[in-house]
Amino acid sequence: MSKILILDFGGQYKELIARRIRNMGVDAFVVPCNTPIQDILAQKPDGLIFSGGPHSVYSSVSPRADEKIFSCGLPILGICYGQQYIAHALGGEVSRCIISEYGKTLTVVKPRNPLFKGLAKNQFMLMSHSDGVTKLPEGFEIVAHTANCKIAAMANLEKNIYAVQFHPEVTRSKKGEKILKNFVFGICKAVAKPRQIKTVDDFILDIKNQIGDGKCILGVGGGLTSAVCANLIYKAIGDRLTCVFVDHGMLRANEKEEIEEIYARLPYNFKSVDAKDRFAKALKGVFDAETKRKIIGREFFAVFEEEANEIGADFLSQGTVYSNVIESGAENSANIKSHHNVGGVPKDNRFKGIIEPLKALFKDEVATLAKHLGVPEFFLSRQPFPGPGLGIRIMGEVTADKLEILRKADNIFSEEVEKMPQKKRPTQYFAVITGMRSVGAMGDGRVYDYVIALRAVNTTDFMTAVHAPFSAKTLGKICDRIVNEVVGACRVVYDITDKPPATIEWE
Repeated sequence: MSKILILDFGGQYKELIARRIRNMGVDAFVVPCNTPIQDILAQKPDGLIFSGGPHSVYSSVSPRADEKIFSCGLPILGICYGQQYIAHALGGEVSRCIISEYGKTLTVVKPRNPLFKGLAKNQFMLMSHSDGVTKLPEGFEIVAHTANCKIAAMANLEKNIYAVQFHPEVTRSKKGEKILKNFVFGICKAVAKPRQIKTVDDFILDIKNQIGDGKCILGVGGGLTSAVCANLIYKAIGDRLTCVFVDHGMLRANEKEEIEEIYARLPYNFKSVDAKDRFAKALKGVFDAETKRKIIGREFFAVFEEEANEIGADFLSQGTVYSNVIESGAENSANIKSHHNVGGVPKDNRFKGIIEPLKALFKDEVATLAKHLGVPEFFLSRQPFPGPGLGIRIMGEVTADKLEILRKADNIFSEEVEKMPQKKRPTQYFAVITGMRSVGAMGDGRVYDYVIALRAVNTTDFMTAVHAPFSAKTLGKICDRIVNEVVGACRVVYDITDKPPATIEWE
């Protein structure tokens, strides 16, 4: 049975690498980067992949692999930090880049190299780095470069070691999957097998085994992940599930009414909790984004504990997905931002267990599962909305005035986008109230009001994203409506930063 091991150096995309390889029909597992060589060899892998990571290899605290890894005889592919680590460990040099590279980058590859077999010379690959290899280790050759990165890929054919500075595992690297296939099948000689996909019955059985005869509350919103969780858990335990919707006062226009209406038509026990005052009090005077996220997570959890006590529930379920886990710094990744359903769960709590059926799935996989379950179209077509709501779309302190301004601006943006044909709409779109005020002239008078930023992206897995290419005419119409209809907003800007280097949300 063929198998590839991914050595985890703390990168955001390590599980995405594993997913790509599993989709090819080959087993792939993530293991700590410092796993002893004897433990690696005991698993009999066909090859090894070194993941990316947030560290600099020349730092004394940067992660390392077993020094015997390079003489074990297995094919190795290093990605991003993985390339830098290989160079550093084998006598090359890594330095800070004069010009960093973030985003889709024209990369010139050598098609004669086994890693790039079948590819054209010019490729667009996703770069995300501030360090780079500046001197090759002995026995290596340069097999790809960009305008600002002389060693975008390197290879030692004799030792069967390959490395790339870019990320072939993400969809924004157009031929990235082909590169991974070249490594897995051409270099490692792995053999594909029929893929075993987890079925709905598997999810339901897992939930039954976790909850047993207990009761469970599920935190729900208007999003797809909580709707899928509700469907699965209800199928597993029936009326022992209670769905709890928390109105924290940071919802979009008409959101509370829409969610209460849709859940009233579904068979689940449902309770709506008005918690606006407690969230407003907890967030008063708080400006830091991470602190806001953690406070929101803490308050959510406190509400869930109170509701669980009232109905005697032993378990709490959340719609956590894999990107939430990774961005929150779990599983050796850098903490990009604490998601409320990851960073807000205290270690000491009253629950027997936290049920997270979708924790290992990416958002596009959740959407596929939703279609199999027959989840209502309301959830499938609804815009993704973070649990902290507008609270993380307001830069700085959350106030009633800012919420009112943002709610109106966001609603105008959504109305205009939803007039577009379905196939032209971005995956996600929303407004942000920035921490800046700007001088404007309205009615022959001076105003000093907020700057509204518009954000719209296209993505599949939400691990990477590109900005949506709106026309100037469309943006102009949205801008005109916002500055004319929203008191307190006098300027509108459009965010064209991709992910990476940005995240989808501003906070």
